[in-house]
Amino acid sequence: MNEENITNDNLGSIGIGAMIVFIALILVAAVASAVIIQTGEKLQQNAQQTGSDTQREISGKVTLNSVIVKDANTFRVYFESSPGSDVLDEDQIEWQMSCTNPNGLTTGYQYLNGDFGATVHAASGAALGAAEDIDSGSSYIIDLTVDGGSGAQCQADIAANNGLGLNSEVTLWIHVNGGGSTYETLYISDLTPGSLVI
Repeated sequence: MNEENITNDNLGSIGIGAMIVFIALILVAAVASAVIIQTGEKLQQNAQQTGSDTQREISGKVTLNSVIVKDANTFRVYFESSPGSDVLDEDQIEWQMSCTNPNGLTTGYQYLNGDFGATVHAASGAALGAAEDIDSGSSYIIDLTVDGGSGAQCQADIAANNGLGLNSEVTLWIHVNGGGSTYETLYISDLTPGSLVI
């Protein structure tokens, strides 16, 4: 009669368990690496978009050098294109101005707007021609008429009881089409022509 001794061998089951753990670790590592790669790509895309937006903003923006009271109905703006800006078309630059006028024909909130089509060279005083544009590094002047009639008055002077008067503020925005915007608050501390408001 043949006797067979049956012995339990646990080494095989330990190997299978180790293989399952190993495969699980590989799967976890694959998922983690996929998440890291996807996050890296998303961050790169965001960085590129932010860089493009910033470059567009900088490459088309106006810097205000000073603003003065020219006369009762006009502010004179001295400006240039921001460093690094491309050549700007003055017809593609818009300005808007708002104030709260307690003395106007229509008191309360006032709004005016226009473009930079009447820009002149600061050095020569000559108006820009049809083919000329605003070059980087050159200074320019534009006069903003701030008496647009009822509901559009932001004059500094209170002549004819229509202006803002002393210690008033005017909000000025300058927008470049396809570029950036410039924001300034004009503080009226002197009504004399030639007085700085920025």
